[in-house]
Order: sequence, then structure tokens, then C-alpha cells
Amino acid sequence: MNSEAIRNLARAVIETEAAAVTALSGRLGEDFLEACRLMLDCKGRIVVIGVGKSGHIGSKIAATLASTGTPAFFVHPAEASHGDLGMIKPSDVILALSNSGETDELNTILPVLKRLGVSIVAMTGKPGSTLARHSDAHIDVSVEKEACPLGLAPTSSTTCALVMGDALAIALLETRGFTREDFARSHPAGQLGRRLLLHIHDVMHTGDEIPSVPMDATISQAIVEMTEKRLGMTAITDAGGRISGVYTDGDLRRTLDRGLDPHSTPVSQVMTHGGRRINAGALAMEAVQLMSEYRVQGLLVVDDEERLVGALNFQDLLKAGVV
Repeated sequence: MNSEAIRNLARAVIETEAAAVTALSGRLGEDFLEACRLMLDCKGRIVVIGVGKSGHIGSKIAATLASTGTPAFFVHPAEASHGDLGMIKPSDVILALSNSGETDELNTILPVLKRLGVSIVAMTGKPGSTLARHSDAHIDVSVEKEACPLGLAPTSSTTCALVMGDALAIALLETRGFTREDFARSHPAGQLGRRLLLHIHDVMHTGDEIPSVPMDATISQAIVEMTEKRLGMTAITDAGGRISGVYTDGDLRRTLDRGLDPHSTPVSQVMTHGGRRINAGALAMEAVQLMSEYRVQGLLVVDDEERLVGALNFQDLLKAGVV
């Protein structure tokens, strides 16, 4: 095995495909804009079709469109000829992928699609091909050469089709005003979804699980509360239930260094006044940011009137999958 030769081959593939992708930016003309208009005006869904490697790329493009605010799904042209055409409605838009523009399975169903009245966006490497000529908008994804040294395996061409599909999806995303929150709603099981959908009230400890002692409690009483509730801290509250301060594991270590009697010393003398807190309606991700910024392991949770309603620590956010 010639290591240097292998590296040179791999480098040539990357450089060839990179050059092909770079050339795409010069083809974002009126046809690309018309494709975007057709998709934006679509009252149904974007139906992506393709065969072979184009089908694999098309399936990924459909998934990207669907997750970024443009309802889409993939249909294999061969299956379409055997019943799946019933999935396509006149209100849909077809996004057809074929490097040659002459794929038999795809061109066979073109007359049926035309009779349905659907708009067709074609993505091919041959502007004069059958598919390109019968489309309402044609996006040119031709390449000077494939990265395969035999010039046979779809490499540069599939990469360019994928990149152009991403360009369409992101152009539509921005134009629709699709937000991070919209993305999270379609990805509730992902970490981003949890970061943008989970609120503090979804993960905080409430009721009897909240560590809290009154202002006149002793240090030892605060320690007992911290031990029972196992959050590494306890709130110190006034008679109205509002937070006066917080007593943490760190405060306890500093108290021991001072040699104070925990049974007679009021915790209010050694507590951290105020304490870090967060509103129950805030996003859980905001708690992560606060803990990181102030280097604390827990937060007290308050309502709009600054009353204590909960507590949470970093472990709660880990369990919720926010971090």
C-alpha cells in the first residue's frame, strides 16, 4: 500500500468536489428563484422523486425540507408507477432529481404528473434533457467531472445535488421566518428541542422537595434541610415566603473554617444574601447559562412576584438532557 498515493487520491477527490460545489453559486439565477417561488406558494407538500443515487440524495433533501418548515416526503418513481402516484395531489410541487435528466422510471410518470397539474422543479446536470424541458423550473447542477477517476461513480454530481437541495431548504427557511423554536417543535427528542422547549417549571423540584428554612433557623437546621433535600443548598426565606438568601455546600465549608457553633449560630449570619435565582417560566437552557456564568451548581426558582416556588441543580438539567 502506497500511503502517499492514497492521500493524493483522497485529496484529489476533495478538491474536485469542492470546485464543483463552488461553481454552483454562479447558477443561482431566475430558475432557482422560480423554484423557491413555486415551493413557497405550494399549498400541499413538496414531493421529492429520484432513482438510484439521486434517490438517496432526494430522500435526504426531503428530510431536510420537512425539518426546516417545508412539508415534504420522498416517493420512488418506480413505486409511483405501481400505486404511489395516489400520494401526489394537484396542490403539491414535485422536486425531481436526475443527473442525466433521462431516467426512464422518472420520465415515464412525467405525463401523469402533467395531467395532475402539479408544478415540477427539476434538478439535473443536463439543461437540455427531457426532464429539464418538461419542468416549470430547472436547476442546473452539472459538474465538469466526477471525482471518481473512472468518471463513472456519481460523486461530484451527487454532492452538488445535495448542496443545492440544502440551498433550497435554507432559502425557504429564511423566507418563511422559520425560527429555532419552530425547529425544536419538529425535533422534540433532540437536544436542541429540549433546550428550546423545556422550561424551568418542567424540571424544577416543587412542594416538599424545595429546600427551605426560615431566617431564624440555625446552621445545623439548614444542614439537616440540605441533607434531606439533596440539592446542595437551601433557601433562607422571610415570613412572606420571599428569598432572603441561600446557604450552600460552599457556605458550609467556609462556616466550618470560621469555627462557628452550628447549633447556636443563625444561618442568616453566614448565608449568601440574595442568591442566584431564575423565573419558573424561563427556558431550562437559561439555567445552564446562569450556572456557567456564575459558577454555581444550583438555582432557586421564583414566580413573577419573587416568591420561592422551586429549586433545581445541575444534575436535574443533565437528567433532562438539556446539557
